[in-house]
Amino acid sequence: MKRGCMGVLAVVLAAAGAAAGVAPGVANAAQQIVVSNYGIAANGMPYAVAMAKGFFKQSGADVSGILSSQGGGTTVRNLQGGGLDFGEVDLAGTIAAIQQGADLHIISDDVLTVGEFVWAVKPNSPVRSVKDFRGRKIGYTSPRSTSQALNVLLLKQAGMNPDDARMEKAGGFGEQIVELNLGALDVVTLADPVWSKNAVGLRPVVRAVDVLPPLANVVGVATGKAIAQHGDFLRAVLKARRMAVEYIYAHPDDAAAIVAKAYNLDLAVAKQAIHNLIAPGKPGSLPYWGQGRFDLAGMNRMLEAQKAVGALKGNVDWAKVIDRRFLPADQQKDY
Repeated sequence: MKRGCMGVLAVVLAAAGAAAGVAPGVANAAQQIVVSNYGIAANGMPYAVAMAKGFFKQSGADVSGILSSQGGGTTVRNLQGGGLDFGEVDLAGTIAAIQQGADLHIISDDVLTVGEFVWAVKPNSPVRSVKDFRGRKIGYTSPRSTSQALNVLLLKQAGMNPDDARMEKAGGFGEQIVELNLGALDVVTLADPVWSKNAVGLRPVVRAVDVLPPLANVVGVATGKAIAQHGDFLRAVLKARRMAVEYIYAHPDDAAAIVAKAYNLDLAVAKQAIHNLIAPGKPGSLPYWGQGRFDLAGMNRMLEAQKAVGALKGNVDWAKVIDRRFLPADQQKDY
C-alpha cells in the first residue's frame, strides 16, 4: 500500500519482547524485517503485536526491529539493499519489482481485502451514494496508488466511467482532509487508522468492505537468498505473524493498546480502527488480516485494478512467483 510518508520512519527495537520466553533453536542471528508503512498503515499492526507479545522469539525468529518504509518500491530497495530476509510489501509493488528483475518471491498473502478504505464527505454534503460522485472532485493520494485504483474500480462497479468524476491527486490521506475542509475536494478516500482519527468530523458514504470484492493488498516477500539459506527464519516470522493475527481477533482491545503505543495513536482511535477492520463484511467476504493462505482470485483482481491506473503491465504466472513452503501446513491450500 502506498502512503504519504517520507523514507524510513522508524526502527522499533525488540525490547518489548525481551522478557518473553525464547523457543529453542532461534533460526538466525538477530535481524530486522521491513514492513511497508509500519507505524502508519493498518497492514503492519500484527507485527507490533508480535513484537510486544514476544511471538517472534517464541516462534524461533530473533527479530531485532521493524524497519518502516514508504510504499512498495522503497520497501523492496530496503529489503534487497539492506540484506534483509523478509518484507511485507504491497502486491503491485512486489510484482513490478519482480518484472524488473528483482529476485523476490511471495511467501504469504497477508492482507486479503481493502477493508481499511472508506469514502467520506463533510456532514452537510449532498453526496449520499456512489452515484452522487458523478461530476464531483474525489481525492486520492498519488498516481498509480491503491487509492487511485480503488476510485476507478468503485466508479466502474457503480456503472460509471473514471472520467465521470474528477479525480484529484492530494499527496496523502491527511492532505485530502485539508483539501476537503478548504472546498477543493468533495469526497476523500481514506484508510484506517487515518479514517478513525478523523471520523468525528466526517460522514462515511461507503466502505470498501461493503461494496468491493476481496482484493489482496499486501503480501509477505522473501529474497531468493533468504529462501535458499534462511528458511527456518521465514517460517518463524510467518508463524509469529499468524499468532499476532489470531491475538488481534481474539483480544482486539488488548491489541489496540499495543498498536496505540507502536503507532503513536490515541487508544480510542486504535480501538476504533481495529474494530472496524475485524468487523464482518458482506457475505462471502474474507478477513482483513489473513494468516498467510493465498487468495489468487483476490490477487488477480488487485492486479487488474492496478493495471487500470498504469501501475502494472503484462500478466503474472503465479506458479513462478509464489512459494508456499514456509506457511504452516493448514495454510498451504489456497482459498
